Parts: sequence; C-alpha cells; structure tokens
Amino acid sequence: MPPLRRDAERNRERLIAEARALFAERGIGVPLEEIATRAGVSIGTLYNRFPNREALVDAVFWDRDATVEQLARDALRDDDPWRGFASFVERGCELQAADLGYNDVASRRVPGAASTEAARERTAALMAQIVERAQRAGALRPDLTVEDLAFLVWGVSRTVEATSQVAPEMWRRHLALMLDGLRTEAAHPLPRPPMTPEQVREAMSGRSRGV
Repeated sequence: MPPLRRDAERNRERLIAEARALFAERGIGVPLEEIATRAGVSIGTLYNRFPNREALVDAVFWDRDATVEQLARDALRDDDPWRGFASFVERGCELQAADLGYNDVASRRVPGAASTEAARERTAALMAQIVERAQRAGALRPDLTVEDLAFLVWGVSRTVEATSQVAPEMWRRHLALMLDGLRTEAAHPLPRPPMTPEQVREAMSGRSRGV
C-alpha cells in the first residue's frame, strides 16, 4: 500500500487523537460524526481512513493492548508468584479506570479489530503462565482458569462505569474483595464448571445476548 499523502496522514492523526480523547471520556460508542467534527474533517474523510468503527478502535487502542502484554511479561518476572498475579490484574484494571474507551474494549471483543485480537491471543498465553505459576506456589486457588479472569474484567468494568464520576477509585475496593476470594485459603467448591474459551468470546461479543 503506498504511503498516505502528508495531508491525508495529518487527517488520520487528528482523527485518532480526537477519537482517543472522546473514547476516554465517554466510551467507544461516541458517534463517528462527532469525532469527524472535532477533528475538523468530513465524515466521508473519516470513512476513507477508517471504513468502520472497528478499524478506528483498532487504531486507537493497538498500543494499549501491547502495554497489557508487557504487564503480563513483567508479572512473570516477579519473584513472588501471587504478587505477580495480583499486580498484573491491578495494573490492567488501572488502565480500564483511566480510560472509559479502553474499559469498553477490555470487557468485550471488537470484531474486525485485528491488532487488538492478535495482542489478546498473545496475552492469553502469558496469562495462563501467570495463573499456573501462582497455583504451583500454592497461593492461587487451584480451580481458577484463565477464562475465569473475565469475571474480574467484567466486574471491574461495570464498577468503573458506575463510579467514575462519583468515586473514581472505588474499583480498587471491588478488586481487593475479588482478589481475596481467589486466594487458596479462601477457596470453596464452585457450583458450576468454568466457561470455555469459546463461551468467553461469545459473551464478550454480545452474541449470547442476541446483540
């Protein structure tokens, strides 16, 4: 693909910058027309650069998913397996709390967002190592699966949405309560088997709700 003309590249950069700001403030459902207006371009120009919302989301958040991947690698380098696990979860939730757009992206799949999907696959493999290491150390309940971590993300996501304007740090209390429930000494038999990876993907894409 030939490089963009200088003015086309400037338009693309402005669109990404305005989308990032609006998504952070209000989530990824912001009207594309509003993003184009804020960037000083027509909606046709936006669609020339990004054929759909998913492509724009991909362009805005590709680096955020790379950050999460690095957080996972940092967690695996921590000498304390429980601390590595807990810090990975907490630092990921900090990203959610700081940006309502990323909060949306973290708690659902965005079909067509190729970069974010690829990064999530790489991070999932690292997350499996984080979980297994903490379980081998006897710190993390042995029946936890990587798929169960979706509950953490979804729960914190809704708390961030509900409290961001009134008590923006309340997600930390929510997370602390959940983490305590994941310690080995707090474990009780769970009433249902874990979700499969396919079920998690369907839930995150909204297909299970007919969306």
